[in-house]
Amino acid sequence: MDKQIIFEDEHIRVIFLKGSSDTLVVSFGDLISRAKGMSINAEKSLIKYEYNVIGIMPKLKTWFPKTSMLQMQQQIQPILEQFEKRVGYGGSMGGYAAIKYSNLLNMQKIVAFVPQFSIDPEVVEDRRYAEFFDASIHQNMQIQADEVDASREYILVYDPYFAEDKEHFLKIKPLLPQMDVIHLPFTAHEALSVLASSQLLHDFVEKPFELTYFYRRVREVKKQSKFYYRHVLDAALSKHQQALLKILENNDFALDERYFDAVMKQKLVQQLFKLQQGTEQNLHKLGAHAHFVQQIQTAAANVCTPQNQFLVFNLVSLKLESYSAEHIQENSQYLVPLHLKPNALVELNLNDEYYFLTMNDRGIHKLIKFGDALPLDQSPLIFKQYPDFYNLSYKQQTLSCEDDGLTHFIESHSAEQSRLQLC
Repeated sequence: MDKQIIFEDEHIRVIFLKGSSDTLVVSFGDLISRAKGMSINAEKSLIKYEYNVIGIMPKLKTWFPKTSMLQMQQQIQPILEQFEKRVGYGGSMGGYAAIKYSNLLNMQKIVAFVPQFSIDPEVVEDRRYAEFFDASIHQNMQIQADEVDASREYILVYDPYFAEDKEHFLKIKPLLPQMDVIHLPFTAHEALSVLASSQLLHDFVEKPFELTYFYRRVREVKKQSKFYYRHVLDAALSKHQQALLKILENNDFALDERYFDAVMKQKLVQQLFKLQQGTEQNLHKLGAHAHFVQQIQTAAANVCTPQNQFLVFNLVSLKLESYSAEHIQENSQYLVPLHLKPNALVELNLNDEYYFLTMNDRGIHKLIKFGDALPLDQSPLIFKQYPDFYNLSYKQQTLSCEDDGLTHFIESHSAEQSRLQLC
């Protein structure tokens, strides 16, 4: 399809993509999809339906300054006038612009995902984007009453439980009392990623808003979205722990082992163990797999953390963690208790075979069978005795135990969180 740059200044690049439909979609980029060559936000989906598109792509993190937009509007007005149906589309910074410039570009429908009201720190409490506020170009940048119109159709999508975006929504709402709203809980600021769908974009552009229909479509799309499960599970970890089990029970899925980053996967597995639901099926659904399985009863853990938990080695995440004695017993096939001697190397009994626990500078642990050579990048862990406490050390670093049961290595050997005891 034919593309051409129809306006450009230091802040924005505007590209016209000619299609064969009667509709013009004005697609605004965001912080991630900034100007790069001739690319346009949501280009693949828009091309699929042969829409005519004006892509307004930010070159900088400057939130579409009004001076640039006014100059652009004068230059592209002949193209705008060719289309009776104009739809604005964008997320975050792009959602802000789609609403703010809806009158300027005379758009009949505006679809805005998680939009900002402003990034001026004097106007909003949200500080995520405060560093990008520039008083020289952002004076009165908030969405103004005379920039929107009740005759236009506004559709906003956001997570009502995400405080930062909710603040912006509540400031926009008085300006658009008739707007249509779709709630997307537990997705934080990632609504656009979760609902990335050519068909859903087509529905937003073409179909009159009907709440039941759009919620049904949103449910269909989000259940196919890896971003949705990632954000829902992340939220379930800290606030809705039983919801994690409901998600696993009510959904038949098996995520790829690379779906979650290592920290996220470790937290999910840890939560399953604490809920006593660390079944092979649940682990498989999360893309987590045991590297080893303990099949014997071993000596009880004897290393206590400052939180009065016991240190173990997790055979799924391959990390040192701490749990209660009850949780260790319930998950004994995956949690190997540390039973250590003072001033000695850290060793584990796994199915009646003994291993040294080692680590490299990237924090990757390995189990080295007694008598085997160490890999060149691995060094043993040492359990050291001091007059009033013990440390578990790697080179010059010391294990620090957090309240949530996770651990990491720090430079100090006397920090309160690193003081272990034999018990």
